[in-house]
Amino acid sequence: MFRKLLVALALTPWLMVSVNAQQAWPQRNVRFVVAFAPAGPADVVARIVAQPLQDRWGQSVIVENRGGGGGNIGAQTVSRAEPDGYTILVTTSAFPVNLTLYDKPGYALSDFSAAAYVATTPNILVRSPNLKQTTLPDIVAAAKTENLSYSSAGVGTTTQLAGELMLRILGHADVRHVPFTGAAPAANAVMSGQVPLAMLTVSSAGPFIKSGLLKGVAITTAQRSADLPDVPTVEESGLGKVEAATDIFFFMPAKTPDAVVEKFNADMNALIKSGSLDKAFAAAGVTPVTPDRAAAGADVASEVRKWGDVIRAAGVKPE
Repeated sequence: MFRKLLVALALTPWLMVSVNAQQAWPQRNVRFVVAFAPAGPADVVARIVAQPLQDRWGQSVIVENRGGGGGNIGAQTVSRAEPDGYTILVTTSAFPVNLTLYDKPGYALSDFSAAAYVATTPNILVRSPNLKQTTLPDIVAAAKTENLSYSSAGVGTTTQLAGELMLRILGHADVRHVPFTGAAPAANAVMSGQVPLAMLTVSSAGPFIKSGLLKGVAITTAQRSADLPDVPTVEESGLGKVEAATDIFFFMPAKTPDAVVEKFNADMNALIKSGSLDKAFAAAGVTPVTPDRAAAGADVASEVRKWGDVIRAAGVKPE
């Protein structure tokens, strides 16, 4: 009896701290670890929600970019973080993709707790204004006799996989993939003349298309984008139906107290449903999604299956 009392007394402070942390979270700065370089969709969404969450919490929200490894480095960083809710991964569909693409991505689904599925943005093939081929059929035809290449935000991103699906699998064209560490450098590679094409997200490519620095070729949606009405869909371009988007997720380390994850999700839900960010999301080329935790888990599982098939069919390998 005395021994049980000692154990109970020893555990009491820890239990009190745990309960208080869950009830009062956050009590200090929250760090968003974005798994890609600045200006990509994950970074854009992280920065859109950071300020209003900061206002809501009364605590600073720090956005830190940890690009590299197609999103693996950022994911590994958060998987090893203290599970207290103060280090949160902001990533894209590359997160489930890499579980198939890499033999050892450095993390597993079990290392994380899905906190929110916040937004989505379609992918789009863009070209240099100087490229003589202006349509998707022209590019596919030229790729069979010329050495063409396209850039993307990295190996295993849905931009690369959408490019492989569109060009290699459906178009039967051998277009070389040139990976970068994020959307901004991938877009810059086209504008600087390093590569003639890029597969990007609408959120990343939209401003450059509107300014004339890039030209849209085909978008991976069932219907044309209201924001880029002059860009045809892949299906309209004659290659078949392709619906491929880049989704943006927030994850916390596994074993983060469920009350903390729920608090974060509830706050994100309130923010999205308020409509206060609709203009910012629209300007960034992303569509908000009700950040349900179950939806996040289901979407990740679906993405693992979907892109796993493309990886195997296209023979995509880490570089």
